[in-house]
Amino acid sequence: MSIAGGMDQAVLRARMVGCDALQVFTKNNNQWRAAPFREGEVEAFRRRLAESGIGPVVAHDGYLINLAARNRPLWKKSLAAFIVELERCATLGIPSLVTHPGSHGGAGEGEGIRRVAEALEAALTAVPGPMVLLEATAGQGTSLGWRLEQLAAIRAAVPARRRVGVCLDTCHLFAAGYDFRTPPTYRALRREIDATLGPGLVRAIHMNDSKKGLGSRVDRHEHIGRGEIGPAGFRQFVRDPAWRGLPMLLETPKEPDFRRTDRRNLAVLRRLAGQR
Repeated sequence: MSIAGGMDQAVLRARMVGCDALQVFTKNNNQWRAAPFREGEVEAFRRRLAESGIGPVVAHDGYLINLAARNRPLWKKSLAAFIVELERCATLGIPSLVTHPGSHGGAGEGEGIRRVAEALEAALTAVPGPMVLLEATAGQGTSLGWRLEQLAAIRAAVPARRRVGVCLDTCHLFAAGYDFRTPPTYRALRREIDATLGPGLVRAIHMNDSKKGLGSRVDRHEHIGRGEIGPAGFRQFVRDPAWRGLPMLLETPKEPDFRRTDRRNLAVLRRLAGQR
């Protein structure tokens, strides 16, 4: 949900559409600079959240950050910005920060993984508290994280790995080549998740349909049931007991009337889950 007007406004918007869980940015996601919180903003956010009963809540870091950057000045700038994001999560009481592993820019997968792990260790050492959730990506260009093995390798290279988990994304998994539209293909994906990442590492799931086809490696989100994945693929996720209690978060396209489209997407997922 948008934080326009203050962090607490995201909670009000979430209540408006009937959310149970919430994801926010803690700053403008397309700028390096993080404006200080306004007087009373943190307290208002915490109060609104407590009153709403919404949870879990997670944050997503800004899109300019690239912890795998080949360019050393950009890597340092990204690390500094990421530390600020973690600090803002700690201030707000948000327990998890989702991040894309980044793009190695031609340096190679191994070097990119090393740089991400180095940055994560530095950031987690600097800021106690919040976990980092590595997001599975679609694999555009030289992006890391489009294979589960890459996510596992990054985490294994971080000494403070107990504070590193994983955020799955249905659109990204599908675009990266993981099919889960039928019970057999979903079971195969679950076995691969368990074998590669291990139990308990998935802490959040982004629920997005895909405008592009299986294995396209193109990240284009679509409304639930209206893309290449279709309703059947989401039914597998929302009925899996393994994910019970985890935040399943919409990142579907935001139309001008977001209340209508968000309510519709939530209703589709809840119907598929057999809730109503």
